[in-house]
This record gives sequence, C-alpha cells and structure tokens, in this order.
Amino acid sequence: MNAVTTTPDQAQYLGFNIADEEYAIGILRVKEILEYDTITRVPGTPPSIRGVINLRGSVVPVVDLALKFGLPESPITKRTCIVVVEVDLDGDRTVMGVMADAVSQVMDLAGGDIQPPPAFGTRVHMDHLLGMGKAGKKFILLLDIDRILSVNELTEVTKLQELLPPPSPAPADAVV
Repeated sequence: MNAVTTTPDQAQYLGFNIADEEYAIGILRVKEILEYDTITRVPGTPPSIRGVINLRGSVVPVVDLALKFGLPESPITKRTCIVVVEVDLDGDRTVMGVMADAVSQVMDLAGGDIQPPPAFGTRVHMDHLLGMGKAGKKFILLLDIDRILSVNELTEVTKLQELLPPPSPAPADAVV
C-alpha cells in the first residue's frame, strides 16, 4: 500500500476536496501542502497540466485533477492549495503538484474501513482508485496517484522540465 502504516492493519491518508467530492492520497506520497500561488502556464501541455511552480529552485508541474476527471477547471479561492506529491515514473520518483479546492484532514483507516471501488457512479476511472475509505457515514475515494498521473502525462512533464531553464533560486533572505 502507498500509505504510512501506523499499525499492521491501519494506514494514513491525506483528504482533500475537488468539486465538492472528497478524495485521499496515501500520506507517504505527500511531500508538502502549499498555499496556491503563481503558476506559470506553459504552451503545448495537456489541459490538465495548469503550469509549473518554483519550489525552492525546482520546476514542479501542477495538475488540475478536476480537468483530469472531466470536470470544469477548479476555481481559485482562498482555500485552494497545491498538494506536492511523489509519483513513480518508470521506477524513478517524480515530484508534481496536484491542485485541491481545500485540504480536509489526515485520516487513519483500518483495513476493514477500505472497500473495493464501485463498478459505477464515480467520476474517476476504476483503475485510478485504491478503494473507498469509510469515514463515518460517508465514503472517501482513495486515489492511486501513480495511475492517475499516467506515464504519457508524466513524459510530457519530463519534457517540460528539460525544456524550461531552472528557476532562479529564492533570495537568501526570502521566507520559504
């Protein structure tokens, strides 16, 4: 499983909202959560790649999962943030940002709280889900971030990182 194991039968996930639906990613894949800031759009990238950010001198592509799931582009609000995640690209770890309308919680889910994904009724392809996490009376879609950010999309990101010059490092007195 792609999550921090807190007991043999329990894992942690970061919950976040996109278009009024709650999703979660295994906490081990999450590097950090950033307040939404300037994203530089890059021509020729797929529509779901909103652009790139400068993360302490590194070029990090940002994906809008709402567009990836066939929904309208996520509106930018005070609660919009970028969840920086690590994904596997042919065995190598690649850092990417995922836009979220808001981060909701870190949750502990026992193995018995995770059900197989339903055969219908979700906006996400079935192979993009690890399962459905029971949280009280509702379910949260547990995302397989490696499958959502497909090899083709990650290849586009790699090309993008190679084409762009490295961003200028933040000044020594800048707050990071």
